[in-house]
Amino acid sequence: MSAAFRNLVYGNAILLLMLTTLLWGGNTIAGRLAIGEVSPLMVVALRWVIVSSVMTVMVWPKLRVEWPLVRGSMGKMALMSAFGFTGFNSLFYAAAHYTTAVNLGILQGSMPMLVLLGALLFYRVPVRPIQILGILATMIGVALIAAQGHLETLLRMSINPGDGLMLIACIFYAGYTLALRNRPQISGLVFFTVLSIVAAITSLPGIAYEAAAGTLQVPSLKGWLIIFYISLGPSCLAQIFFMRGVELIGPARAGVFINLVPIFAAILAILILGEDFRLHHALALVLVLGGIWLSERRGKGTA
Repeated sequence: MSAAFRNLVYGNAILLLMLTTLLWGGNTIAGRLAIGEVSPLMVVALRWVIVSSVMTVMVWPKLRVEWPLVRGSMGKMALMSAFGFTGFNSLFYAAAHYTTAVNLGILQGSMPMLVLLGALLFYRVPVRPIQILGILATMIGVALIAAQGHLETLLRMSINPGDGLMLIACIFYAGYTLALRNRPQISGLVFFTVLSIVAAITSLPGIAYEAAAGTLQVPSLKGWLIIFYISLGPSCLAQIFFMRGVELIGPARAGVFINLVPIFAAILAILILGEDFRLHHALALVLVLGGIWLSERRGKGTA
């Protein structure tokens, strides 16, 4: 990787976080497409086995050098992986069986509020009025999609099992995001590789559970294609981009970008699943992007 390319891409937090949320938006579509092709906990196990295998081969020399530092923080890293990788993804793909791709994306928009609240409670990160305004704008955009442009729809909304599972998953990932603030002082690729290995190990009981429950489904050809996309895109590249984004601008500011996930999920659902694009989708897009712009103005002024 040339220095110019590294500075242009890997040093650009906004670009990295935009790509991250685009890949995660695609993950909501993949979760729905996987229904009937592969069981949810099988998806989780296979994705992390693939990712950990690829990453281990790629960074093995660096992993050997940094292993003494890794070993000293193994307990904390194991918890981060169990909640942020295995727990989040297991709940995510289980939720996909009970709710829509758009709802999966919408509920991921709750993570910035959870991250901001956690940053305030645990790290005493100050919250300024313009940041609150940005968060409110993005959340109104998310609510517009949830309500499909009608207030009465939002007022009648109730949590179905899939939405409930997704909300718990968001809490898990918000905790993981906050923990990245004080992650071990090892290289990002080594850090992610170790977490992916732990995730591969901790996801194996899920396969045993599905086998015992009689719900285990081996991937079809389409299922394998979905798993490879999930493994290389949302699981590998997006995680690396997100960790780098947090490293560059901090968890509270990086968390705001997660509000783009429901927008990208809706757009991809329109393109891939043939859903309609309506006025409230356009308005939500303006609100979400405007909220991120407000948050970034605050961040640049106080960096």
